[in-house]
Amino acid sequence: MRAFEGIRILDLTHVFAGPFCTYQMAVMGAEVIKIEPPNSPDMMRNEGYSETLNNLGLSNFFVCQNSEKKALSLDLKAKDGRNFFLKLVRTADVLVQNYSGRSMEKLGFSYAQIKKINPNIIYCSMTGFGRTGPKAEHPAYDSIIQAYSGLMELNGVKATGPIRVGPAIVDYGTGIHAAFAISSALYRRQITGEGLEIDLSMLDAAMMLMTSTVSDSLSSGITAPSYGNNHPDHPGYGAFNASDRMIVIGAFTKKQLCNLLLGLNLKKEEKLVSSLTKKEMKASYSELRYSIENVIKTKKADFWEKKLNDCHVPAAKVRNLIEALDSEQIKSRQVLQSSLLEKGCGHPRLLPVAAFSYSKGSPKLTKPAPKIGKDNFLIRKSLGDS
Repeated sequence: MRAFEGIRILDLTHVFAGPFCTYQMAVMGAEVIKIEPPNSPDMMRNEGYSETLNNLGLSNFFVCQNSEKKALSLDLKAKDGRNFFLKLVRTADVLVQNYSGRSMEKLGFSYAQIKKINPNIIYCSMTGFGRTGPKAEHPAYDSIIQAYSGLMELNGVKATGPIRVGPAIVDYGTGIHAAFAISSALYRRQITGEGLEIDLSMLDAAMMLMTSTVSDSLSSGITAPSYGNNHPDHPGYGAFNASDRMIVIGAFTKKQLCNLLLGLNLKKEEKLVSSLTKKEMKASYSELRYSIENVIKTKKADFWEKKLNDCHVPAAKVRNLIEALDSEQIKSRQVLQSSLLEKGCGHPRLLPVAAFSYSKGSPKLTKPAPKIGKDNFLIRKSLGDS
């Protein structure tokens, strides 16, 4: 069995962060019921690049975090919809919502109101800035939080200025934190018998995703300058141009740097490094970096990746995403599984599922992403409301 079988989650989320949280719970066996307004469903249903899939309400940007769920269309502003939603609440273990501001309070579905109906429920609110502070009511997307949190500024370099991290890393990081928070709350409830409310913000998640950098700034009182692809203190830790493309090398420790230099046949430099203190190493940065660059540029990145890995030096050529997905390493893992979607419509054949597997009861997909309201009849019938 999967860990969350028997757990019912009401999913009132949209876009990326919320749906990804509940998706992670779903692939671990939870029954996730995605609840959407019939005339205003999750905006990601039609935000992909394929008009065919958009028209089906199953865009590539939707199916990747909404598979393994049931779909219920429900108007929470209408009497019938509200009454049926409250019926569902009585049967639920978890409610997850990521509407901005006080939307749920205005609907009459705040935690204080919901717990009167189901005291044991875990109620998770996911917002851009959290439920406290001067920005509690402000809307946000991934890019907004990247800007506010300092992440964009840290990611840029002087020549370019701040640069947004391309993939929605804050959204997905927030989703993972939410799934962890809910899992912990469920475990706590098993011991105490108590439900609770979770207040989770994208901004807080962004801070956690930058933990070491945040810690350093709190200690020094300054924002460390961004240094792009190359570490300012470690000459063997950064990006180098091979003869055909870029390769990233991770010789961070002295031992790794010595292994790198020996792998490049730079015996003189290896002897020097083995006798240097950390402070002296920093003083020799430019000289060592220049020596490494001159050797790396003589051969292709594939050659150096194998050679350096064999020397116990972390290294990888810079791949594009398709190359990474096609690699034997990814194929050997369980992170990608069949999407179970209809073939021939342009749907992805595989989808990311989870970053881990178990010896028993691993995360898995057993059903495809649903169309709007796909399970209306069965869910209503299960509660005697057909």
